[in-house]
Amino acid sequence: MRLLFSLLLLLPFSVLASSQTTKKVAIVIDDIGYRHTDRAALMLPRQVAFAVLPHTPHGKELAQQAKQQQREIMLHVPMESIRGLNPGPGALTSAMSEQNLYATLQAQIDDIPYVIGINNHMGSRLTQLSQPMNWTMKFLKANDLFFLDSRTSKFSQAEYVAQQHGVPSLHRKLFLDNKLDESYIENQFNKLIRLSKRDGVAVAIAHPHPQTLQVLHRMLPTLAQHQVELVDISSLLQPGQEQLAQGDSTDRIAKTAKEKATE
Repeated sequence: MRLLFSLLLLLPFSVLASSQTTKKVAIVIDDIGYRHTDRAALMLPRQVAFAVLPHTPHGKELAQQAKQQQREIMLHVPMESIRGLNPGPGALTSAMSEQNLYATLQAQIDDIPYVIGINNHMGSRLTQLSQPMNWTMKFLKANDLFFLDSRTSKFSQAEYVAQQHGVPSLHRKLFLDNKLDESYIENQFNKLIRLSKRDGVAVAIAHPHPQTLQVLHRMLPTLAQHQVELVDISSLLQPGQEQLAQGDSTDRIAKTAKEKATE
């Protein structure tokens, strides 16, 4: 009886301790590079990652500044859209050969330094196609890069194909700013908190709009009171995969390209 009483006393403490375990969120700011005003995102906490568009007026410069802040940098790879929209320069399309796709990705990597992974810009068509995704993941595997599926299509095969190739992968849980309205963005931020509490971790994607940055500056300090921690995107990779995202991948990619050229 005394043992049972002791266990009953311990039970509420155990449940309380479990409920207070810190949850994690990662936030990626997409579409960095086109506008001079994108630099305002540099004022966000360094745990907020940048996804930088290649071949843009300010992409390389902002990537260099972000690196100086020890901020994680991803390549925001333009990919073919199901609606026929123009994804921008250097887009991957379903008409490309394997060699052309590799060369296009290599040119993007050469343009934006310090990347540790990629995510798709648009890509609602390309991410549904297994062959281009297989080629993309082969490139990422060879260059120790991870993949974040922006999930612009619910039929995306990208993360499944990444797993088949042993490429570390994650996927977006929600977009914060599909509507440029501060009340909407704040509601989405609160939804992000709820998702992290439900699932343990959650990844959000946002954009360097003034409304978005205002909300993030206001709401990010509130995470602690919800026992939610803002973390680097790479820290959410599965155990044993984090090292692939550590440090500067530029040297590894250049080495791989040199090796291929001598084959």
